[in-house]
Amino acid sequence: MNQMTTNQKLHAAATSPQGTGTGRPLGGALSIRNVSKIYDPEGVNVCAVNDCSMEIVAGEVCMIVGPSGCGKTTLLNAIAGFHSITHGEILLDNQLLCGPGKPKASQGADRMVVFQNGALFPWRTLAENVAYGPIVQKKMTKAEAHEKAYHMLAEAGLGDFGDKYPGEVSSGMSRRAEIVRALINEPKVLLLDEPYRAMDALTKSIMHESLLETYDRTKVTIFFITHDLEEAIFLGDKVHIVTTRPCSLKKTVDVTIPRPRTYESLSSEAFRTLMEEVNEAVHEEAVKAFQAGERELA
Repeated sequence: MNQMTTNQKLHAAATSPQGTGTGRPLGGALSIRNVSKIYDPEGVNVCAVNDCSMEIVAGEVCMIVGPSGCGKTTLLNAIAGFHSITHGEILLDNQLLCGPGKPKASQGADRMVVFQNGALFPWRTLAENVAYGPIVQKKMTKAEAHEKAYHMLAEAGLGDFGDKYPGEVSSGMSRRAEIVRALINEPKVLLLDEPYRAMDALTKSIMHESLLETYDRTKVTIFFITHDLEEAIFLGDKVHIVTTRPCSLKKTVDVTIPRPRTYESLSSEAFRTLMEEVNEAVHEEAVKAFQAGERELA
């Protein structure tokens, strides 16, 4: 299986070239059309994604839920340009990322990724981490990049921590800094792969509020993978439920709870109804995955 190392992904996340000019890019509509991905480890075909189609509107918070190992991360990696696809096509604002004649998307700062595990450079301060990409890309001078980094960290509630190293702050602060590092590149799409998976409930709730505040400021398209159904409904405009491996779209649930959202929404009748609908669909796939003895697929 052709995978990037952690260091390669970390460097790519920080240094992907920006091609959208200055200012907040318009757009961010993703079209995933009949995408399939077949791995061939040691000559044994493994179908991770099969005929999967989704339409994600620009500026939408799109939540992807499904059993462990079903191929969700494979799909995210194809959008990011880390994996090729076998069939189908993926477009960003009607421009081909990958498809016929181009099995692997080019990596670019129009699609920034925040991974499950921490990806900040531990030898750089939070501000240095955030400023790193624009400096390496030569999009800003060092002084400009650091000024913008401190400003964006302050917006994210980290104004007093720019000179701290990742090991000197909490996991929640580090994760917020990673999102800021992605957003300084002004992406059209923010790709989040279970970014809050290992956090306790209280920290996670704070992270949710921080992400929603960030979304309210930027309106960036968000493609967010999670196993947490409450998280999916609370954050999302739509919840796309995918099948056990191979991954394909099973059901899309529209989240009609108005924004801005507060944690009072969790006790509403509308929220409980959505939870029941999503839980029923996900549970069916989880049972299938358990019976098939699925293991995590990278």
